[in-house]
Amino acid sequence: MFWFQKTLKKEASTEGYGLHSGEFARMTFVPAPPNTGLVFVVPGPDGDVQIPALVENVSEDGDLVRATTLAKDGVTIHTVEHVLSGLAGMGITNCLIRLEGGEPPVPECASALSYVAMIDEAGVEAQGLPAVYFKINRPMSWRKGDVEVTAVPAEHFTLSFSIDYADPKIGIQHATFEIHPSIFREEIAPARTFAMMKDVGRLQEMGLVKGGSFENALVFDEGELAGGQKMRFVDECVRHKILDLLGDLTLLGMPIKGHISAKLSGHAGNVEFTRMLAKSERRMPRIYPPRNPEFWDIGSIMDIMPHRYPFLLVDRIVDLEPGKRVCGIKNVTINEPFFQGHFPGHPIMPAVLIIEAMAQTGGVLLMSGFEDPKGKIVYFSGIDNARFRQPVTPGDQLRFELEMKRIRGALCKMHGTAWVGDNKVAEADLLSTVVET
Repeated sequence: MFWFQKTLKKEASTEGYGLHSGEFARMTFVPAPPNTGLVFVVPGPDGDVQIPALVENVSEDGDLVRATTLAKDGVTIHTVEHVLSGLAGMGITNCLIRLEGGEPPVPECASALSYVAMIDEAGVEAQGLPAVYFKINRPMSWRKGDVEVTAVPAEHFTLSFSIDYADPKIGIQHATFEIHPSIFREEIAPARTFAMMKDVGRLQEMGLVKGGSFENALVFDEGELAGGQKMRFVDECVRHKILDLLGDLTLLGMPIKGHISAKLSGHAGNVEFTRMLAKSERRMPRIYPPRNPEFWDIGSIMDIMPHRYPFLLVDRIVDLEPGKRVCGIKNVTINEPFFQGHFPGHPIMPAVLIIEAMAQTGGVLLMSGFEDPKGKIVYFSGIDNARFRQPVTPGDQLRFELEMKRIRGALCKMHGTAWVGDNKVAEADLLSTVVET
């Protein structure tokens, strides 16, 4: 799985009443630059307070029984899990969440549907940089009594959940979903929060569910749904538990590559497992930590391109505008294996490899248009108007600039130029296609 950093194209707002507080609130999703993360912005006594959605900011005073609470600099916000689940489920990695009120509003129901609608209204924008993600490299687990959360390596981000309730309308339920926007929108986001009628009075005594109603939450009463409600899914309860789990895992601050399974867990278990991940030293899937988060490092390139030694000929992507243009770097050294024979005593980079390196840079641009590039490879289908103006020798740094001229499905035409400093050394029109391997 490969993740681009993504934000919104424009602002989107909603308003309503908090599920637990019952207080009126207004919330706005605001586009944010790369490497921002998901950050709540709320009014404080001395001006706006920014609260990054990180497990380090989970309130120590919150009981985590029915919701997840964040706190910083004397400001507290409750029930953040549904908003974070909506953003993460739709692939948003950078967003300012302006919140006027102590709890996100629930304008439609206690699910993530209204937040998905906000994202749809604003539009999603890929920002041309890969997101740092958390790769599960080995099995990990957290357990307390019968509650258990585990993680194992996997090629995609997958969540599983198992619940067991005495109410016969719920009973034993289990579900597994791979997390990406299309599945989240249809299968997870509509799932509503739920409670037992016998627990409602106790929750109200705790100062909770003041904004809850039969219209925005499921209430089970001895095997029946109260208030004439109808299920959206036969297993809607376990789907909502997956929605909550995703929101709590989002507090890790980055997407996850792996399969996480939860059994009988609530917010407390979810948060403790997320805290355990955050404290581990396996936060970077990179060969080395990127020196500059504005660049694609070699680890990111190898995530999206199948080429390997001795034929991976691009070292860094310094600029990428998805679907439009890309700029990449190839450092040319005397250690390149082709210099042994091309030519002894007079090393010159073969022109065909300059074109190959140019094409690989363009391949990053083309592959970046796919939600998941695994199992795909770029084929040349044509090279036109190739010109070679100067030789490239050891010590040079090649800079490739490619612009998308036409794209139809998996077919595209790009114009590429190769530079050493201010000198144009080569150019060509490249025709490519993406095929399944």
